[in-house]
Amino acid sequence: MSGIAIHGGAGTLDRSAMTPELEQQYLNALSAAVSIGDQIIQKNGSALDAVEAAVKYLEDFPLFNAGKGAVFTHDKTHELDASIMCGNTLKAGAIAGVSGIANPVSLAKAVMEKSDHVLLCGIGAMKFAEFQGFEVLPESYFHTDLRYNQLLQVIHEDGIFLDHSVHTDPPDKKFGTVGAVALDKHGNLAAATSTGGMTNKRWGRAGDSPIIGAGTYANNNTCAISCTGHGEFFIRAVVAYDISCLMEYAGLTLEEACQKVVNDKLVKFGGEGGLIAIDTKGNICLPFNSTGMYRGWKSESSEIFTAIY
Repeated sequence: MSGIAIHGGAGTLDRSAMTPELEQQYLNALSAAVSIGDQIIQKNGSALDAVEAAVKYLEDFPLFNAGKGAVFTHDKTHELDASIMCGNTLKAGAIAGVSGIANPVSLAKAVMEKSDHVLLCGIGAMKFAEFQGFEVLPESYFHTDLRYNQLLQVIHEDGIFLDHSVHTDPPDKKFGTVGAVALDKHGNLAAATSTGGMTNKRWGRAGDSPIIGAGTYANNNTCAISCTGHGEFFIRAVVAYDISCLMEYAGLTLEEACQKVVNDKLVKFGGEGGLIAIDTKGNICLPFNSTGMYRGWKSESSEIFTAIY
């Protein structure tokens, strides 16, 4: 069995504000990302390479809050976070607060494969990137008018904001993170997550995306998880690892564990968002407690499916 699932963020998505043209752009991008990852798997490639490739595509697509489409910080810069994990070895890599890296997920993978560490942050992560030969791009590469206008609307307010506020077009409240999970033909799982964080964020804020066990987790004994939501809640609830634990220690199925965490525990806790998950048998689960989640998936026996609401 094999399979792959991706997400492009979750949140309060106003269907009436989504034009048919814009919706099709999102769906086409989700389908393309699934296809890129699936092609790697079908050629007997690794789940790790599949999730990296799928996330890289979404990082390069400016409508998603990761890589090129990342939101602006209060200082009108971009601070990017990402993580990746191999379910076979339980090795993981993550970066937080980096700037100028087109594909943060690949830098996270380099941390996993070419260092003795799991999480590198800020200046140190940038030095590691340069040492590994990553090109550091100017801020202009990451600039999009949509994201800049979002910042201008809230920069004088005291707080951080989700990647779309009620004043934007489309007017919604979306947790802008991208991610992928996969099971390859060798029975190995992997997960990856990448984000630009929250608009107007300060002081080096990082959410759950670069935190192994909170926003990303993969274990060949259970499942692979990538989360999207209000990061502070997902960190405190240790969402990704909690699902794995419920499967490993309580004997729950993937579906049961996901529903318990996303639609019970998180709701009571005040956390909004969702996640994508795949288990060792290729079962895929994509729960969310918000009005929508950009998502796509393909199992070994199915075609590519995409959805937003």
